[in-house]
Amino acid sequence: MLSVLKRYLIAGLLVWLPLGVTIAALIFLVNLFDKSLLLLPQHWRPEYWLGFKIPGFGIIVSLTLILVTGMLVANFLGNRLMRLWETFLERIPLVRGIYSAVKQLTEAVLGTGDQSFQKVFLVEYPRRGLWTLGFQTSTTRGEAQCKTGVDEVVNLFVPTTPNPTSGFFIIADRSDIIELEMGVDEALKMVISGGVVVPPVECDAQGRPAEAHQNDSHDVDTEHKKSENP
Repeated sequence: MLSVLKRYLIAGLLVWLPLGVTIAALIFLVNLFDKSLLLLPQHWRPEYWLGFKIPGFGIIVSLTLILVTGMLVANFLGNRLMRLWETFLERIPLVRGIYSAVKQLTEAVLGTGDQSFQKVFLVEYPRRGLWTLGFQTSTTRGEAQCKTGVDEVVNLFVPTTPNPTSGFFIIADRSDIIELEMGVDEALKMVISGGVVVPPVECDAQGRPAEAHQNDSHDVDTEHKKSENP
């Protein structure tokens, strides 16, 4: 009897807990964006003209501001003004370091520009036998890479869970890491969820994705047919 009640209780939690967390997160975001309206002058706020407060109006204002900003910087004049603004920020010692780091990380996470994450790798960390995900940022060889004495190195960003915007940077020997077939967005979902959300894939006996194995077999068959029919 107790086991049946326990099963029903768990089933109920599986229904209500995700819903409750989602609602709580939405309420938090609505309140957070609504507080952003406090940055506006009093006579610019919607409640000043309407006489009452509209919950969630801050989200509309924030998204509109972001959209308009994106439209402006997408054209030549806006891009020019953005470059002038960034040049101004780069002349401020403390602001320069913070702004540059945050911008590069944002471009990497959002997949824009040359600084975006390129590939996903398995990295053996924090000890042998344990693995974590790392994102390739580049294969550029600078002084640090050249002095490793390794022929091929990869610059990797290893994010933390559940906040992928923090993490650490490593320079890895290409032979010590394993490239994955999953995309960057799938890997980010896996990191943020703490491994709960895992991209489904079927592996063969060698541990390779079945799709990749089928593609390899198809390529071999194609080459074999070409050799038979020159």
